[in-house]
Amino acid sequence: MKYDVVIIGASAGGLTTAISARKFYPDKSVLVIKREDIAMIPCGIPYIFGTLESVDDDILPVEKFLEPLGVDILTDDVTEIDPRAKLVRTASGKEIAWEKLVLATGSKPVKPEFPGSELEGVYTVPKDYRYLKEFRERVKTAERVVIVGGGFIALEVGDEIRKLGKDVTILVRSRLLRSSFDREFSEMVAERLEERGIRVVYGQVERILGGESVERVRLIDGSELPADLVIFSIGYRPNVELAVKAGLKVTRYGIWTDEYMRTSHPDIFAVGDCVEHRDFFTGKPYGLMLASTATFEARIAGANLFKLQIVRENRRTIGVYSTNVAGLTLAAAGLTEEAARREGFEVIVGYGKGPDRHPAKFPDTSMVTVKLIFSRDRGAILGAQIAGGKSVGEMINILALAIQKRLTASELYTLQIATHPLLTASPVGYQILQAAEDALAKLRA
Repeated sequence: MKYDVVIIGASAGGLTTAISARKFYPDKSVLVIKREDIAMIPCGIPYIFGTLESVDDDILPVEKFLEPLGVDILTDDVTEIDPRAKLVRTASGKEIAWEKLVLATGSKPVKPEFPGSELEGVYTVPKDYRYLKEFRERVKTAERVVIVGGGFIALEVGDEIRKLGKDVTILVRSRLLRSSFDREFSEMVAERLEERGIRVVYGQVERILGGESVERVRLIDGSELPADLVIFSIGYRPNVELAVKAGLKVTRYGIWTDEYMRTSHPDIFAVGDCVEHRDFFTGKPYGLMLASTATFEARIAGANLFKLQIVRENRRTIGVYSTNVAGLTLAAAGLTEEAARREGFEVIVGYGKGPDRHPAKFPDTSMVTVKLIFSRDRGAILGAQIAGGKSVGEMINILALAIQKRLTASELYTLQIATHPLLTASPVGYQILQAAEDALAKLRA
């Protein structure tokens, strides 16, 4: 069996690579190999516990996307990559030859290693359909839930379980969403969670206590949290085992790739959670687990499989995030103020705040707060953070493009915008322009 393109993995990165490969190279044969017979939509997983009625409502319809394009699909587990012979071998004994290979092997949750973490009632949040089915049933019978972690998934899962009337505690080491937001936004979301009945506790786990099932979480300060369900959401690790066995260059952050998503083997590409990313401003390597980033990289890989195209290259990664927790939408792009100062940038910060409808009497009006971080030397935007209603989810994409194009505070201040009373903030008080104006005033001073 031989294909022009073989893709290992069928989540956001693998799926998008296959679609892009067919569109850019319609004469090439494409095979996607997926380990699971049922794939999940990763970003939708937290919502299976509350908003969605079942785990089945979050299934990723891989076949629906790929079969109309003529992409073949194989459900099997790849056990070995042979770069010299250009073969992949599977658990069922198949050998498949390829001209170009793409690794989209994703990530897996970090497993807790605390004493007692083997007790019944201790879970992580993987992308595994059958695990999640059993997990969801356990949530229904739980009363006191402790979630360890302060990232997006921890907060989203906690908020969803709270909707079921459960007693939810989020245990975080320092502050919520620390890697993506500055302190004032962390405090904003913590306050909102507390208002909705979710307790936020600051500390570290020492051990999990109980008989056969979890009963309490003991912290290193000696205090204890009662719990009959503990969820660890303390990060994800890239799935790089196949790449390591194949002799590809792998760092602590994932599989190394160049600007065209090629690995250290010129005919093997890699995209998504399994890849090492490099910061847009500093070029430093780091780990980033986002479906939106995976699809961005997948489009680059798919376009460059057989012919390099300079306009479709990865010029480093801008982390762009959004979430909705307890009715508060939070979004961020680029560097936080804290990270920018730590990297040595001299920065100016601008703020804008106001309603996202005009007049503010419309029933779906939300207050929106925008924080923009600029470099003092030329006023170029380095980062953005927004909190408010659902309009924030698209506002951050404007600012991600501004970062990618290195726009200045002056250029953002003179941004030409469309507004409407039912849809946006007032043109007089559009928060992005307000924040740019605030920064410009500080730059002049």
